[in-house]
Amino acid sequence: MPLHAPKPALLVLEDGRVFHGESFGAEGETFGEAVFNTGMTGYQETLTDPSYHGQVVVMTAPHIGNTGMNDEDPESSRIWVAGYVVREPARVPSNWRAQRTLADDLREQGVVGISGIDTRALTRHLRERGAMRVGISSIDTDPAVLLEKVKNSAEMSGANMSDAVSTSQAYVVPAVGEKKFTVAALDLGIKANTPRMMAERGIEVHVLPADASLEDVKAVNPDGLFFSNGPGDPSATTGQVELLKAALGEEIPYFGICFGNQLFGRALGFGTYKLKYGHRGINQPVMDRTTGKVEVTAHNHGFAVDAPLDAATETPFGIATVSHVCLNDDVVEGLELRDPAGKLKAFSVQYHPEAAAGPHDAAYLFDRFSQLMADATVTPQEA
Repeated sequence: MPLHAPKPALLVLEDGRVFHGESFGAEGETFGEAVFNTGMTGYQETLTDPSYHGQVVVMTAPHIGNTGMNDEDPESSRIWVAGYVVREPARVPSNWRAQRTLADDLREQGVVGISGIDTRALTRHLRERGAMRVGISSIDTDPAVLLEKVKNSAEMSGANMSDAVSTSQAYVVPAVGEKKFTVAALDLGIKANTPRMMAERGIEVHVLPADASLEDVKAVNPDGLFFSNGPGDPSATTGQVELLKAALGEEIPYFGICFGNQLFGRALGFGTYKLKYGHRGINQPVMDRTTGKVEVTAHNHGFAVDAPLDAATETPFGIATVSHVCLNDDVVEGLELRDPAGKLKAFSVQYHPEAAAGPHDAAYLFDRFSQLMADATVTPQEA
């Protein structure tokens, strides 16, 4: 039995729905966009994913924290979620790799959370009403007061967050074994496993800040350009779109993941829109229309590209088509750009082929990127 009773905490949604629970993690008050994640594992990777910056994450799995926290699995140097909501935290973690508890890390990094609430009811509410602003507090338990603060908090639509989560200095992740290619990777909220998976394929990755210019990209003499995942509204992110347009104009092979898919879409002339409650979890079915194969994939996105599913689109850079689609709701999950002869020039996916703790069905996309760069180095005479 605990020595002290847990401190009461309050969760209030933008539409006035109230949940009473107990403080979990740091005591205090926090605000953000309420979203839910359906993954039954990988909570440490979720917490440290920069794409969750500004979001209060509701875990649908009832028990969270069972395997504790360690220093090997983080996707970045810190926890990025604005707040954390769980049904029942583990009382004692049990895993040979655990170095501390989840509650310890939340407290140490000042992440305000709440436990002991009906996360099923909260998730159903968000599915029916859509993602919305939320507040969690263990210092002010007056619902009316907290609701007023929620209504005055920032919205996700129109938010440009890339600079807040990006590296401030460029760095290099060396290739493992023989170096085959050099890639300039724009860090819009990149996860640690992304350059790691490229490095395993002989790619030297130069990770650049979000505000990098075309000159910065060309300075590393890249064989390819990569745009990472990241938080925020793609319609509010303009500088990176202009960079990508310039790179496509210079025929630099391109691969984008998640936010990088949305910015690719905008560079090609498509619009983007906010999903009602987004895709966040590790069990989303996606079809790769170029092969006909269905993959179980990891997702974390609240925005999507508005592109025609069954029509090719002429762009200033080539012919664009939808290469991947979510089988749950027909949301665009990937784009391809080809020249008039059908040669692949650039591509992107909305989901996460680098997913840790999995699934790994889509890891082949890094091989596709390697092949794209290899094909780009072949001259017409050699072909």
